[in-house]
Amino acid sequence: MAKPLRPDICVIGAGSGGLTVAAAAASFGVPVVLIERDRMGGDCLNTGCVPSKSLLAAARSAETIRHAADFGLHDSVPEIDFRAVHRHVHGVIEAIAPNDSVERFTALGVHVINGEAEFVDRRTVRVGEVEVRARRFVIATGSSPMIPRIPGIEDVPYLTNETIFERKRPMRRLVVIGGGPIGLEMAQAHRRLGSEVTVLEVGRILSREDDEITAIVRRRLAAEGVDIRERVRIRRVEPWGNTGARIHVDDDGASHTIDATHLLVATGRKPNLEGLGLEAARVRHTPKGIAVNARLRSSNRRIYAIGDVTGRAAFTHAANYHAGLVLRSILFRLRTNVEAAAIPRVTFTEPEIAHVGLSEAEARDARYRPRVLRWPYAENDRAQAERKTDGHIKIVADRRGRILGVSIVGANAGEMIAMWALAVSKRMRVGDIANLVFPYPTFSEIGKRAAIAYFSPATRRPAVRRLIRFLRIFG
Repeated sequence: MAKPLRPDICVIGAGSGGLTVAAAAASFGVPVVLIERDRMGGDCLNTGCVPSKSLLAAARSAETIRHAADFGLHDSVPEIDFRAVHRHVHGVIEAIAPNDSVERFTALGVHVINGEAEFVDRRTVRVGEVEVRARRFVIATGSSPMIPRIPGIEDVPYLTNETIFERKRPMRRLVVIGGGPIGLEMAQAHRRLGSEVTVLEVGRILSREDDEITAIVRRRLAAEGVDIRERVRIRRVEPWGNTGARIHVDDDGASHTIDATHLLVATGRKPNLEGLGLEAARVRHTPKGIAVNARLRSSNRRIYAIGDVTGRAAFTHAANYHAGLVLRSILFRLRTNVEAAAIPRVTFTEPEIAHVGLSEAEARDARYRPRVLRWPYAENDRAQAERKTDGHIKIVADRRGRILGVSIVGANAGEMIAMWALAVSKRMRVGDIANLVFPYPTFSEIGKRAAIAYFSPATRRPAVRRLIRFLRIFG
C-alpha cells in the first residue's frame, strides 16, 4: 500500500456541500482530498435540483402557450417533443457540469479520488489501495430516495428522482406515490407535458406547510387535471401490462385499483451512510443520519458532517450553509452554530411555496401570541399585469412586531424569501420592512403591504386620532 495521504481536510462526497468545502479550503492554500464514489456534483446537479427545475421550466412554457388568450393572443395547443425536452434537461446539466468537474477541482489544487471511502479507524479513511489520514474529515455524502415498505413494490418497475430524468418518451398514465415537494413538482410538470397524473399520499400533501398555503397549490393542481388523493392506504402493488403497475388502495372507505403505465416513488429520502465504516470511526448515527452538535461536529472530534447526511434540512442551500460554518470552524477556529430557523425552503410548483422561520402553529406552540399579517397577490399591480394573482404572503410576528416567520404562496415566492430569511435571522421587525422602499411594480411589494397592515389598528385608536387633531391646530 502506498504512503498515506495526509491533507488538512478530507471531504467525502462531491455534492454541493462537499464541493463548497473543498473549493473554499483550497483557495486558502489548505491541502484537501476530495473523495467521490459516483458523479461530481452529486444529486443536485445530476438527479435533483438542476434537472427537476429544467423540466419544470419546459412544462411552464407549455402551460404559457395554453393560456396565451389571457394576454390577447391566440390560444394554442403545445406540441410536446419529449426527446427535445430530454435534450433540454441534459443540456442544462452539461452546461453546469464543468463548474463541478474533476478537472476544475484539480486545477484548484484539490486531490480528487474516485472510489468508495471507508473509515478503518478514528482518523483513517481507505479508498481502494489509498489511505487518507487527515486532520479533519467532512462527511457530505448526501441522501438517496427512500422506498416505502409496500407489498409487491420490488416486483414492479418504478421510477425515482434518480431515473425519471432519463426518460425520452412521454408517460401516458403516471402515478406518483408521495405528495411532498418532489412528488408534486413532478406531478405538475408531467401533467403539463401531457401525462395523466394521479398523486397518492398517505397523509396530507405538503404536510410541513400551513393548510391555507397548501390549499392554494392543491386547487391549482386539481384545476390542471392532477388527481390528488390524500389519506389513502396503499395495500399492495403488482405488475400491470408490460412496464406498468396496478396499485391496490383504500381510499375514502372504499377499496379499488389504479393502473399506471409508470410509477414514480417520491416518499422522502434517507441519508447515505452505507459502507462508510462509521462504527470504526466511532461516529454515532441512526438511520435518520449522523448525530452532530450545533457546530456540525460528530462524536469523533475529527469528523464533521454536513447536508442531507445529518438528517437535518435536506436542501442544497442548507448544505452550502453548513459548509460555510464548518470552514469557519476548521480554518479559523471560530465557534459557529446552525440557525435552523433561518434556513428557507421552496417548493417549485406553480404557484411556488416559500417559507422561513416559524409557522403560525409553531409560534403558538412556542407560547408566542402571534400577530398574523396577510396580503393577497390579487392586490399587487405586477401580479395583475402578469395574470398571476393566486396566492398571498403570510407574516407571523410577535406582539412587539418582531418577525418570527414568513410563508409565501404565489409567483416568484422562491425569489422573494431570501429577504425574509435575512429578516428572521437578524430579528428584524415589521416596521423595518414597512420603511423599505420597494421598486414599483414588483411582486415583492406584497411584503411591504403586509408589513404596513401591522400598523392599521393604530389608525383607529382614539388616542392617536386625538393627537393628530391636536397637531393639526399648528398647521
